[in-house]
Amino acid sequence: MKLSIKGLALTAAILWALCTLVLSITVSQWGWGSECLKIISSMYLGYDTTLTGTVIGIVWGFADGLVSGAVFAWLYNKLA
Repeated sequence: MKLSIKGLALTAAILWALCTLVLSITVSQWGWGSECLKIISSMYLGYDTTLTGTVIGIVWGFADGLVSGAVFAWLYNKLA
């Protein structure tokens, strides 16, 4: 069984972008996950709990998920 590279890449991109959005909301509203946000923002330049920072984080998350999902599916297809 082969994985769809485009399908998995897009799915991973959307999920990771949503995760960064949820993380920004939880940190800004309740303070939960602030250490996680610090770690991620050290890799995603400009990512923080402001509106602009959240949009930047969503873009970074989408790009990261897209590349990671594509690489994972491609590698799986090569090894399976």
